[in-house]
Amino acid sequence: MVISSPHRHVGITVRGVMVRVAAALAPGILVYLWIFGPGVLIQCVLAMATAVATEALILRWRGRPIRTALGDGSVIVTGLLLALCLSPLTPWWVTLMATVFAVALGKHAFGGLGQNLFNPAMAGFVFVLLCFPAPMNKWPAVPAAGAPAPGLMNSLGVIFVPKAEAVDAVSGASALNHMKSRLGLMEMVSEIRSDPVYGNFGGRGWEWIAMAWLAGGVALLVLGVIRWHIPAAFIAGMTCVSGITWLMNADVYAAPVFHLATPGAMLGAFFIATDPVTAATSDRGRLAYGVLIGILAGLLRIWGIYPDGIAFAVLIGNACAPVIDRYTQPRVLGVAG
Repeated sequence: MVISSPHRHVGITVRGVMVRVAAALAPGILVYLWIFGPGVLIQCVLAMATAVATEALILRWRGRPIRTALGDGSVIVTGLLLALCLSPLTPWWVTLMATVFAVALGKHAFGGLGQNLFNPAMAGFVFVLLCFPAPMNKWPAVPAAGAPAPGLMNSLGVIFVPKAEAVDAVSGASALNHMKSRLGLMEMVSEIRSDPVYGNFGGRGWEWIAMAWLAGGVALLVLGVIRWHIPAAFIAGMTCVSGITWLMNADVYAAPVFHLATPGAMLGAFFIATDPVTAATSDRGRLAYGVLIGILAGLLRIWGIYPDGIAFAVLIGNACAPVIDRYTQPRVLGVAG
């Protein structure tokens, strides 16, 4: 609903929002780096550099001002979020292809910043997940599993000169991958959770990253960068689905706290689903949008073929956002004379 002028500027620019989002991601990146080694930092630098280069080339081809567009920092945050969704051991060419797809097709195919229907980072992630599933499932082994975090040279070697034996020496499975594969072998959740790759709530190490994303998300709420509706509804939707299945059969389905204590859940709830361009805009719409994504993410985790379905859930939610807005926008009671 558009109101008449004058309008008051709230004092925060696109660049300001992006700086705050990047700062809120910093604690999670540091914890990630501490637990799993420098691979995550390499992925972040690679994805951000590729995103900036792709953006500049497309802007030049379209005849748009490059300095202004790059100055808002939005494409850097896109690359950063995409890198944090990828494994630290992802080969460089997969990261490059995901980032180019995210910026070129996920963003500029729809007209650029503010006009894209789908979250660019999730579009790029799903593209490489569907096209290259094998390298996307190589995750660093947690320290408790007997393998120390790979060092800088090992990480560079695995990412840029990937050899099967080198990758296998430092790789393992994420908590979600491990849980889904073991459940497929008809093992019970209680037996699976006794494995040393698990911590008190989720995967060992991963739960600390999830807590760091949660802290960053709370900071965004306090700073007024995001509203509470989507994260709260997302968490409620995922908790509802995982809670119902867990109550039905705790031997087959993991508890809600396990699902919430994964980095993907907190990153998705606070940093990805809240993208203002692709999310619903009214308060009621944000609640419906968040619940939809949370429920879909929970269902896809439990019964989908991939260990985590948050990226797919976000893209489906993006597609539904215009319809949600259509039915949740406040009713216009009159028009100006």
